[in-house]
Amino acid sequence: MKAIVYERTGDPSVLELVDRPVPEPGPGEVLVRMAVSGVNPTDWKSRRAFAPDGWQIPGQDGAGVVEAVGEGVGEGVGGELIGERVWIWEAAWQRPWGTSAEYTVVPVRQAVPLGDASFELGASLGIPFLTAHRCLTAGEFMPDALRAGALADHTVLVQGGAGAVGNAAIQLARWADATVIATVSSAEKAQLAASAGASYVINYREQDVVEEVGKIAPDGVHTIVEVAPAQNAAMDAQLVRHGGAVCVYADNGGTEVTLPIRPLYVVNARWQFVLVYTEPKAAKAQGVVDVAAAANQGGIRVGADAGLPLHRYPLADTAAAHQAVEDSAVGKVLITTSDA
Repeated sequence: MKAIVYERTGDPSVLELVDRPVPEPGPGEVLVRMAVSGVNPTDWKSRRAFAPDGWQIPGQDGAGVVEAVGEGVGEGVGGELIGERVWIWEAAWQRPWGTSAEYTVVPVRQAVPLGDASFELGASLGIPFLTAHRCLTAGEFMPDALRAGALADHTVLVQGGAGAVGNAAIQLARWADATVIATVSSAEKAQLAASAGASYVINYREQDVVEEVGKIAPDGVHTIVEVAPAQNAAMDAQLVRHGGAVCVYADNGGTEVTLPIRPLYVVNARWQFVLVYTEPKAAKAQGVVDVAAAANQGGIRVGADAGLPLHRYPLADTAAAHQAVEDSAVGKVLITTSDA
């Protein structure tokens, strides 16, 4: 099979297209013929920071078809797993077998039935949507699970509504019937956030975010999905309501944050830091269930009309795909791995 491998840290040039034997699924694993691999910032950050133990196929997210199962793997949802269209999450977390290859092996619980949804959607679900799910369920007064109506009467502020996680947060929150406010930096990104389903969009370069949010939610917002805490901490403190949460999933704009203590403790606010790999197992399992349900019900989408333009690369051009994500491409970068 063809696979992308790196054996040392570095820029995208360390990624090599190689021939490898098709792996055998071990106990509790499934072999998936990959159709599409999704690229996330975590992929290039890991490639630059963490030397592999020998070799590493990058890619946490993807979608394809189950071709074989290992010992102890029984029937899946809707029949035998072999032939099942699935989406994959966390393939390469502490494992060498990522999704940037014609085949990969993953534990069966990390191959989720995709139904009739597209492989492109399936490859876009893992990291962004599971991160967004955690951000929308970690607050004091937020539900543990998402479904239609779960966030009715809730107001969510998504800082950076045109990014991949921002887009996922808007779509999941709207699916759960929240009022969603998104901030963006340009008119073009405002259109993307609106296409994702944001109820209100604020251009922070042209408008006063505190003033505009105050008009929509005078008592503050229940949850803030935060991509740039170092820049937005003071603003967030003015916008979070009593018992609200600021859920931080990235460090755009700075790696350290200063919090105004009194305004936050007066309202018993929570600052919740989110990394999907290490979040509580029960919360992650619920996220997988809820994201799968949203996808199967048509509640989440990909593509320009969903505010998430797709950028497609062949497997041989994985280095260019990584560079695009590293250069902050707006939208979702996907790698076509085979014609599964």
